[in-house]
Amino acid sequence: MAVAVRGSRGGGGSVFGGLGLRSFFSYRIFVSAMFSLLFFATLSVLLTTNPTTPHHDSTLPTTGNAYVHRTFLALKSDPLKTRLDLIYKQANDHITLVNAYAAYARKLKLEISRQLKMFDDLARNFSDLQMKPSYRASLFESDDPVDEDVLRQFEKEVKDKVKIARLMIVESKENYDNQLKIQKLKDTIFAVNELLVKAKKNGALASLISARSIPKSLHCLAMRLVEERISHPEKYREEEPKSEFEDPSLYHYAIFSDNVIAVSVVVRSVVKNAVEPWKHVFHVVTDRMNIAAMKVWFRMRPVEGGAHIELKAVEDYPFLNSSYVPVLRQLELANLQKFYFENQAENATKDPHSMKFKNPKYLSMLNHLRFYLPEMYPKLHKILFLDDDVVVQKDLTGLWTIDLDGKVNGAVETCFGSFHRYVQYLNFSHPLIRERFNPKSCAWAFGMNIFDLDAWRREKCTEQYHYWQNLNNDQMLWKLGTLPAGLITFYSTTKSLDKSWHVLGLGYNPGISMDEINNAAVIHYNGNMKPWLDIAMNQYKNLWTKYVDNDMEFVQMCNFGL
Repeated sequence: MAVAVRGSRGGGGSVFGGLGLRSFFSYRIFVSAMFSLLFFATLSVLLTTNPTTPHHDSTLPTTGNAYVHRTFLALKSDPLKTRLDLIYKQANDHITLVNAYAAYARKLKLEISRQLKMFDDLARNFSDLQMKPSYRASLFESDDPVDEDVLRQFEKEVKDKVKIARLMIVESKENYDNQLKIQKLKDTIFAVNELLVKAKKNGALASLISARSIPKSLHCLAMRLVEERISHPEKYREEEPKSEFEDPSLYHYAIFSDNVIAVSVVVRSVVKNAVEPWKHVFHVVTDRMNIAAMKVWFRMRPVEGGAHIELKAVEDYPFLNSSYVPVLRQLELANLQKFYFENQAENATKDPHSMKFKNPKYLSMLNHLRFYLPEMYPKLHKILFLDDDVVVQKDLTGLWTIDLDGKVNGAVETCFGSFHRYVQYLNFSHPLIRERFNPKSCAWAFGMNIFDLDAWRREKCTEQYHYWQNLNNDQMLWKLGTLPAGLITFYSTTKSLDKSWHVLGLGYNPGISMDEINNAAVIHYNGNMKPWLDIAMNQYKNLWTKYVDNDMEFVQMCNFGL
């Protein structure tokens, strides 16, 4: 039994072993056959692809066996053809870039028409290079190996044109690059702004110099008048004062100036427009240097219509001395003398605006006489103050009948919106100013002011002026000029007049309407462009020159106004 069992096991094992070995070899043969078939199928597909297709016309597949295809071509292709491909691609890339810049140049049209032509020519040169018969036959249409000499020549020409294209693009880039254009525009704006600031400073300085200078014709006129006084002293003897000078029932004017022709225009314009000129009295005060010229002028050309004129010098009022008048006392201070009279040219180039306040006229006694009217004319009740740069166009007697409601000063207000308020004239960072005045209070104009001298004396306005002027020795309360001092002196004692009485700005503002000017009783050439200067504005000048006495022989001799 045991033998039978072992024999039976052995016989069974050999049968099953033979069957497994045969199956194993059959499987290997099947797998090998399948791989062989797959290899031959792939090879047949690759060999059916046309390898002679020109490089620049072929489109490699992007799916399936693309990677295998490209690898096979790389192994099979001529290295010179690969190099040709790269050169050709570089040329085409630069054609595309040049055409893009040319398209943008066309949008800009005439501004860069030269660049547009250059880009078009360059793109055409690239295309013509590829179409040359020698290159096309040898490099692009032939199945033969690439001629290395021809390829080298082609590469050289392509690189030369690429270099030119890049240089053109760099040169023209700022026309197309927005950031570069923005930066260039900013640089230009900055440079122009610097020039503008410099021009404004130079213009302001030139304007100040012109405004402060004496025109040749005006200097000539004054010299001729003085010469006449010296040549004929018997004709110009002093006259006795007239009773009309102190008659409070008449219409009195105060004019303080050293300009002969300007005073004559003011007086002539008042008289020519007055209904009753014989009732008008003019009190003209000048300095010692010009008093002779003033007296000769009005002796040679008497005031028309029977009006009266009183001519005096500042020195004829003995109370106007440095012990009483703060302005005269301040002129004696060493620091103010240094401020006004030293290094003016140097300071003007740095800040022409500050040069304006360094003009000594702001401390001239003629400029500050307006604060002493009650003492200069003690018997008068009302007086009309006029600057020498005004022209009167209507009868002014109505000003004496205006009820000032107990106020001292009748004036036209100049504020509108936030402009010409007290804050523009006074230093409100100073505690004395901040505590006493409202920064939003409306400013008013000096130049045509009707003063109630009785109310002035009652309110003690001159004492107020002295108090504040003494506190302003260091110019910390306000800068120079009479308007800030007047705003302080007559604060809360000023009556607002209708604006048609007094129109300002003809010496600096070219935008004043002629309707406003024609309706005004008084027009004022405040500013630097005075009507007797060459820098005067032409549209307003004739309103002043028509009152110049052109029949006066010295005016003709000095070519005044020409």
